[in-house]
Amino acid sequence: MRARCARPASRASTRRRTSTSRASWTRSSTWSRSRALPPDDLLAPLRSRDRAAVAAALNLADDQRPGPHAQALALLDALEREEPFPGSARIGVTGAPGAGKSTLLDALLRSMRRSGRTVAVIAVDPSSQRSGGALLGDRIRMRAGGGDDGVFIRSMAARDRLGGIAEQTWAAVAILAAAFDCVFVETVGVGQSEAAVADLVDTLVFVANPGSGDTLQFMKAGLLELVDVFVVNKADTGAIAQRTARELEAGVRLAEREAKSWEPPVSLVSARDGTGVDALLESIEAHRHHALETGALRARRAIGRERFVLEALTRRYGTFGVAAIGGSDGVIERLRGEPRSSFGAIEALGRAIEGALGSR
Repeated sequence: MRARCARPASRASTRRRTSTSRASWTRSSTWSRSRALPPDDLLAPLRSRDRAAVAAALNLADDQRPGPHAQALALLDALEREEPFPGSARIGVTGAPGAGKSTLLDALLRSMRRSGRTVAVIAVDPSSQRSGGALLGDRIRMRAGGGDDGVFIRSMAARDRLGGIAEQTWAAVAILAAAFDCVFVETVGVGQSEAAVADLVDTLVFVANPGSGDTLQFMKAGLLELVDVFVVNKADTGAIAQRTARELEAGVRLAEREAKSWEPPVSLVSARDGTGVDALLESIEAHRHHALETGALRARRAIGRERFVLEALTRRYGTFGVAAIGGSDGVIERLRGEPRSSFGAIEALGRAIEGALGSR
């Protein structure tokens, strides 16, 4: 049976549908004012998709002060350790600016909600040079979530990350995966974002803009090795879109992929009128089903965890610091024996680096 963007029955049975009642939003103000928030107080309402709890958890994870940071680590550690495999579907959507990613996501959200699935979206925007916050606010271009308790959309700043994935994005995915059936991550299309988001999600969708020259760029950048589903948006442009789709299909056939058992499909979609959206969802779900059946999903998440932890440590301590505990090989070896979550492992290995440097 085809795998869908849904949770196992054991988790679905614990879920209750909450409403955006006044009482719920009153609780959010109580949580936001709490200076010593026990993470356990957030776990149950978070898993029940209480919107106030979701917002409070995301705010906690984004707070870098020592107290809230420690609380966020405890919450993330509990969420990651207790998340059953495979849990929520995690889908990345990336592509060049102007390809219509946000409009396509809006159409996907509408289709998924019609089937009863709950959806969260993290829109990773460029950072404001003044405030450091999200600059574009992609929620403006997504209308599906208005007044719908089954949709949660959050704009996040890329911060100083050229690849478009900040450390806080990983935390946000872990939080939203505990509350929603599917989590989408839309990234700024700046070339390096595809490799960054591929480590974070189960399925990477690339949205191409017809007639923009994207096809040649795909082949130059080696994106064919990363992307799981290609989308040619704006199918209503006719011959131009069809030509772009044919070029992509030819590129996929010629590409040398490590996992030859999955050939990325190319979907023609018009997000404006909804043509091809349901077929695109079927392609995304087919990839998830394939990854589960072959064991590729478990391996992908393990590799993504290793790369995330290694990159976080390198950013904090530099290559010299990482070398103090054996370099990348040493980090990966220690990580594989580390029972804590990715975030707890970063803290533990960071202390190991500091200890190694201090003894020199």
